Amino acid sequence: MNQFFKEVQTINTIDGAINKLKSQIDISDKLYEIINFIIEAHEGQFRKSGEPYSVHPILVATVTSSFSKDEDVIATALLHDVVEDTAFTLEYVESKWGSNVANMVKGLTKVADIREENFVTSKDSTDSKIISAALTFRKMLIASVDDPRVLIVKLCDRLHNMLTLGVLQPHKQRRIAEETLVVYVPIANRLGISTLKNELEDLSFFYIYPEEYKKINDFLKEHEQSMQLSFNNFIAVTKTLLEKNGFDINKIKIYSRIKHHYSIYLKMQRKGITIDEVLDLFAIRILVENDIDCYKALGHIHLEFKPLVSRFKDYVATPKENGYQTIHTTVFYNSKIYEIQIRSFEMNKVAEYGIAAHWVYKSGAKNSTNLNWLKSLEFSNDNIEEFYSDAKENLFNDEIIVYSPKGEVFILPIGSTAYDYAFAIHTDVGEKAISCYINKIKKPLLTVLKSTDIVSIETGEETIARCSWVDMLKTPRAKKQLKILCTQRQKEIDKLSGRNIINTVFSRYYENIVEVYPIENLYKVPQVLSYFKHSKLLLEKKVAKDKGLMARFKILTSKIKEYKFDNMLIYSNFSINSISFEHCCHPKFGDDIVAFRNGNEAIIHHKMCDKAYSKIKSNHQMLFCTWTKNSVFKYKMLISIPNTRGQLAKVFNYLSTNEFYILFVSFGRQKHTYNQYCEIEFETNISNIDEVKRIVEKNIKVIEFFSSKDAYNK
Repeated sequence: MNQFFKEVQTINTIDGAINKLKSQIDISDKLYEIINFIIEAHEGQFRKSGEPYSVHPILVATVTSSFSKDEDVIATALLHDVVEDTAFTLEYVESKWGSNVANMVKGLTKVADIREENFVTSKDSTDSKIISAALTFRKMLIASVDDPRVLIVKLCDRLHNMLTLGVLQPHKQRRIAEETLVVYVPIANRLGISTLKNELEDLSFFYIYPEEYKKINDFLKEHEQSMQLSFNNFIAVTKTLLEKNGFDINKIKIYSRIKHHYSIYLKMQRKGITIDEVLDLFAIRILVENDIDCYKALGHIHLEFKPLVSRFKDYVATPKENGYQTIHTTVFYNSKIYEIQIRSFEMNKVAEYGIAAHWVYKSGAKNSTNLNWLKSLEFSNDNIEEFYSDAKENLFNDEIIVYSPKGEVFILPIGSTAYDYAFAIHTDVGEKAISCYINKIKKPLLTVLKSTDIVSIETGEETIARCSWVDMLKTPRAKKQLKILCTQRQKEIDKLSGRNIINTVFSRYYENIVEVYPIENLYKVPQVLSYFKHSKLLLEKKVAKDKGLMARFKILTSKIKEYKFDNMLIYSNFSINSISFEHCCHPKFGDDIVAFRNGNEAIIHHKMCDKAYSKIKSNHQMLFCTWTKNSVFKYKMLISIPNTRGQLAKVFNYLSTNEFYILFVSFGRQKHTYNQYCEIEFETNISNIDEVKRIVEKNIKVIEFFSSKDAYNK
C-alpha cells in the first residue's frame, strides 16, 4: 500500500485528521471555517469504528488534496456528506461558500442518494446488485458531466471508505468491495489515475478473494529481498550505461516498482500461469527530463541488452486515451528477463494522477480530451443494465492503436474488429462497409485488429444491416449504431411484409389493394394474427361497399386457413402443401421469420436475411407465418469425453437425433489426462430441465448442466 494511504488509514481523531491535512496544504481561512462547520454539523454522529464522523470528510479532503490543490475541490470534499446526513441544505452551502462548491456538493449528493435498501424489490439478489451498481454508475457519470471534479472527490471518498472497511461485517465488506471493483475502479482507470485505481483494486481484492490475496502477498514477501537485490544490480548497471552515454545522473531517476496484487492475480488468471511465471512482477522505471530523452535512453538500452521485440510498446508516440505515456520494453540481462518503463517526469505525474495531474479547471481541463469519453456516453438509454454494460466496456478496456491509410490514429478496445473501426470512422462508413484491407491484405470485416494495424474500409452504395453481428462487436458506439440501424430495418420490413401479406390475400382481384384501400398500422399485420384477420375483414367490407354483392361473394369464398408443418404455422387463403427453409440464412426454431409464397409451397427466411429483404421490397407474395410455440429453451453443459477419434462427432450426432440445436461449442483438453472437456450451449422446445438432462445423460458424461437462464441469474 502507498505509504501516504497507510498513514491516512491509521488516523481516527479529529486533531489527527486536521494535522494530516495541514501536512498536505496550507489551510485557508475559508477551509478552516468549513472544517469547524462540519465538526459542528456532524456533532453526535459516529462511524462504525466509533470515531467522530467528521474525521471521515477531513481525511477525504486530505486524500483529495494530493490530487488537486483547488480550494473549492477540497471544500467540496469536506462538505460532501453534509446535505445527505445533516439538516443543512444545498441553499445554505451556496449562501455560505458559493455556487461552485454547492454545485459539486449537489453532484455528490445525487450519487449518495442511492441506497442498498432501494433495490430489494427483486427476488434475485444478483439482479438487485446489477440495478444498484448500474444506477450508481450512471448517476456518478451524469453528475460529473457538468463538473468532472466531482469524480475526483467521489473516488477519494470511496478510497477512505475502503481503507476503513475492516470494522464492518464480512458480508458488507464483500458487497462494498464488489461495488468498488465494478463501479469505481473503471472510472479511476479511465481518468488515468493509477494511484487510486491500483489502491482500490488491491483493497477490493483483499476482501473479495482473501485466500488468493494472501498467497500472492506471502510470495512477494518471501521473494522480495532476492528479487530486489537482482534489480538493484540491474539498476546500477543501467545507471552506469546511461551516464556513460551522456545522461546527467542527477537529472534522471531510476527505481524499481512491484506489480500490485490484483494486477498479478489478473495476469495469472488471464494467461493460466502461476505467480512465479509472471515475467513483470518487478520492473525498473526510468524518469528522464523530456520526450526525446525517452528514445535516447531506449536506444542505449536496446544496444546494450537484447530486447524482446514482442513485448515492446510505445505509448509516448501513441498515448492511451486516458493520457498515459510510457515506453515499455523487456530485455535479457545476465540470463534473466527485466521489464523497463521509460517516461519523462511530466509523463510520470500523468500516469500516477491522470487528469488531476494537470488540473487547471478554468483553463480547459474541463474540456480535456481525457473527458471526451464522458460526453460520448448515452445517458438516455432506458435499459439500465445495457447502459451499465456499454459504459463498463467503454471505461475499462485495454486499448489497441490502429491507423488509417493516411496515418490518422484510432484508439479502440482490445478485441475490436475492422467493423468496429468502420463505425469509429463514421456511422455512414460502418453502415455501408462491404470489405476491409488490413495492412493492404483483404480480410473479413469481423477480423480482430492488432495494435499498429493499418486499416482501410471499402463502402458500397447501400446500407447493410448485419443484425446478427451485434454480439461480435466490441465498441459501444458500433453496437449502438448497428442496433439503431437494425431497429429501423425491422420496422421497415414489418411494414412492407404487412403490405405484401395483405396484397397476397387479395391478389386474385387486386394487384395492390392497400394502395386502393390504405389500412393503418401495416407493421402489425405480420406480427399479430388477430390484426391480420381484422385487416382482411375491414378490406372486404370496403370492397363490398364499393364493388357490390358479387365482388363481396368472390372475396368471401377465399377464407384464411391454418396449415401446420412440424413447429410451423402458415395462414393463407391459398392451399399450402409444404414448407422449406432457405439455406442463405438458416432460420432456426424461435428466430424471427418471414414466409414467401411459391405456388403451393411456403419458403421460410430469417426476417433479417438480405435476400429476403430484396424479395420483400420487390413486392413478392408473402404469407403469415409463426412458430407453434412462443419460445425455445436454452441449456448449457460441460461434458467429459474420451480423447479418441470420433467421440465429439458421436456427441453431436446424439444431440441432433434428439432435436437439440447446438448454438455454441468450446473445446479443450487438460494436460496429462486422457479426457477432453467440452462446453456446449444448445436449445430445444423442451422446457423441463430434468427431462432434458435425463435425455443427455443417457449417452453423455455430464459434469455440469444448467439452463442459460439459471446461469445468468446466478
